[in-house]
Amino acid sequence: KSSPHVIMVVGVNGVGKTTTIGKLSYQFKQAGKTVILGAADTFRAAAVDQLKIWSQRVDVPIIQQGMGADPASVAFDTLSSAKSKNTDVVIIDTAGRLHNKVNLMNELTKIKNVMRKVIPDAPHEVLLVLDGSTGQNAIEQCRQFTAATDVTALAVTKLDGTAKGGVVIGISDEFKIPVKYIGIGEKMTDLQTFDSNEFVDSLFS
Repeated sequence: KSSPHVIMVVGVNGVGKTTTIGKLSYQFKQAGKTVILGAADTFRAAAVDQLKIWSQRVDVPIIQQGMGADPASVAFDTLSSAKSKNTDVVIIDTAGRLHNKVNLMNELTKIKNVMRKVIPDAPHEVLLVLDGSTGQNAIEQCRQFTAATDVTALAVTKLDGTAKGGVVIGISDEFKIPVKYIGIGEKMTDLQTFDSNEFVDSLFS
């Protein structure tokens, strides 16, 4: 069996990162995949607790060492567990502190390096979560995170109804990174795979 597919999720706090992880887990589970979550956002107790709530809701296992633990160590444990149990998908939540780009870069690099000790080509995806209602701010966050790590895809949240949809197109265009998911509400099923044609049509309808 092939090794687990590893998704590292990045983004600042408050953009809907944990919720996106919960919804993603639900989608994978609905598709018949086994999922394990890694609570590597150990900077805030609330982040670990939130992820725990989602893991219970979706009924997927979570690996956590609590607040203040070494994020890379949590990632290592999560991947090791996934590998030994032949889990299909691993989703790692990481801390979203932007106050210091060098720290952010170092932490994300360290997490990646440690993951590779377990699964040499991990992470297979680095998903950056952005709040679509924040406009320029989202663009600035994208700039910081793409400088700190190799972001492969975007998830844009809070696009319920009145969203400034243009920001999605702007970001995707400027950074040449595909928007993979859009979050359109609070429910477990409110994460859609992004379809650019459909999206453009909805902007003009």
